[in-house]
Amino acid sequence: MRTIDLPLHRGHVPPWLYKRMVKLADCIVDIIIEEFGESELISRLSNPIFFQAFSNVLGFDWNSSGSTTVLTSVLKEVLNSKDYEIKVAGGKGNYALKTPEEIRALAERIDANAEELVKISRLSAKLDNVALQDGYDLYHHAIFFTKDSWCVVQQGMNTISRLARRYHLNSLEDQNIISQRIESVVLNLLSDKSEECRRVILDIVKDKEFKRFKTFLPKRVDWKALEIAYNIQPENFEELLLVRGIGKRTIRALALISELVYDTPYDKIDPVKFCFALGGKDGVPYPVDVNTYDDVIEFLKCVLSRKRLDEFKMIYRRLAQVQASLRSDSPL
Repeated sequence: MRTIDLPLHRGHVPPWLYKRMVKLADCIVDIIIEEFGESELISRLSNPIFFQAFSNVLGFDWNSSGSTTVLTSVLKEVLNSKDYEIKVAGGKGNYALKTPEEIRALAERIDANAEELVKISRLSAKLDNVALQDGYDLYHHAIFFTKDSWCVVQQGMNTISRLARRYHLNSLEDQNIISQRIESVVLNLLSDKSEECRRVILDIVKDKEFKRFKTFLPKRVDWKALEIAYNIQPENFEELLLVRGIGKRTIRALALISELVYDTPYDKIDPVKFCFALGGKDGVPYPVDVNTYDDVIEFLKCVLSRKRLDEFKMIYRRLAQVQASLRSDSPL
């Protein structure tokens, strides 16, 4: 299990720092893609520790909820403006709502399956906001994708505790969550322990007599959505989640019916599972060293422009050998 504090911070990234973040991220992304390819970058971004470290290297606060939104914005500017075979759609607030149209526009540029990616995007949001109900409402949603791979990075907010929680998915079965704390009780229908509960929920919705459960359901349940689900007869729980109108209240009510009537409880355990280089935006642990920041950018640009990464690695190996030799000769 890995945890990290993500309190809700006020303020914004100053323009002088954001501009440098874009330049430094551009260099780092270039090196990763040139050395390992776009799919490797997707894989790394799906790792919450790498994502956090990347944000910290660029100079963002180690424990701020804004590290998610700012790094996504930086990478979106870098990746979508160049001829990479990896693109980014979505973002914070209204940008999250525009994700489907952005996917369609960007997928065409790399010959990716736009509608499949839109489906993945929608289902990811439902998984982390409906199938898992942990007290954090999503306000950030972004999908990084190539023609053959993808990862989704989302963030939810708990307005009472003023904490954020970040969710990473690189397949619909592989989820990593970064949070400050483990919540005492959640509704976790993503767990293997909830498999029977998911099956019963699906059976209830597909039963032609499903309205007999109306007395158990809250008034604000979307009955039209349930009728649509019944008419569709979804084959699995994922298809049910994708029905428009099937939201938190409906799923929570169905899970409670499953437990109360059919004795198939759901998992109530929270599934919740860091690095500075150039300083932090708010001066923690120390102010950003602008001169060093610019030197790092220029150094990486130099490495990339000469296309001599193999030579650079050879020099690094030689230095390591020299260092080892010095250590072996040391009287200590």
